[in-house]
Amino acid sequence: MSKIDEAKEILREIGMPKSQQNEISALTLLALCNLKESGKWKNVKKSSLKITKGIMAFVNKEYNKDYAPNTRETFRRQVLHQFVQARIADYNPDNPSLPVNSPNAHYSLTDDILQVIKSYGSLSLKNKIKEFNKNVGELSKKYIKERKKLLIPVKLSNGKILKLSAGKHNELQAAIIHIFASRFTKNGIVIYLGDAANKNLYLDSKFLQELGIPIDQHSKLPDVVIFDKEKVWLFLIEAVTSHGPVSPKRLLELEEFLSGCKAGKVYISAFPNFAEFKKHSTNIAWETEVWLKDTPDHMIHFNGDRFIGPRSY
Repeated sequence: MSKIDEAKEILREIGMPKSQQNEISALTLLALCNLKESGKWKNVKKSSLKITKGIMAFVNKEYNKDYAPNTRETFRRQVLHQFVQARIADYNPDNPSLPVNSPNAHYSLTDDILQVIKSYGSLSLKNKIKEFNKNVGELSKKYIKERKKLLIPVKLSNGKILKLSAGKHNELQAAIIHIFASRFTKNGIVIYLGDAANKNLYLDSKFLQELGIPIDQHSKLPDVVIFDKEKVWLFLIEAVTSHGPVSPKRLLELEEFLSGCKAGKVYISAFPNFAEFKKHSTNIAWETEVWLKDTPDHMIHFNGDRFIGPRSY
């Protein structure tokens, strides 16, 4: 049999669904094994690979399967997602705290499936498969538990606790709620909070409606929205770790989107530190504010006549 057929057989024997016993799944397994057609299963070693420049590049080069770059999501959603669930692959084993949308996301074989793979073609294969299938359930629970430990807890003013996925962006969002809000908003309440993994993690649709904000278009909102009841100010905050400050273009979009909202609007670009702020400083709109997580008691105002407040009184 060819290596592709042998990989399919392994996937079939460990009980993968029919939809993951196909050629693209077999090729993905071969890539994770770094196994060429002339290689031997017993010599397989673990290595971490990204999807496009790792798995797809290997498949195209070694097995002459010309998958276009736009099929990346097919590998991720229809193969690798199931591989992780079935404990064939580990997701971000070299850095589990990577955010879900990180360009450095990577995969590698698990230690358990490696034992099965290395025994392919030997008398011990059946026993290795039995052992893998017996333990995989417990391993799945353990894997999920470990991933949950990495979630970032965020406590809202109403006592509700949300869990943000791991990553610098969400760490900054948590700081906005826990640190910024307590310093610069009086009795501020969070009415919208996005997440890298869930754009609409928290949405107070009733309150947004009362403020005249179209809730059917909430994807246009910035990362965090806080309402100050005392001043009747709406704090619209972009958490910037790689892109997305309140630029002139973004400001015009938000002004148009929020034209029906009568509350005073305070636009803020939040950064984890001064170094990140410097990268984006030339793209920040005038009459907006900047807050830095590493100097939480201070604000930078992009104009000279006043400090913090709505753009128009």
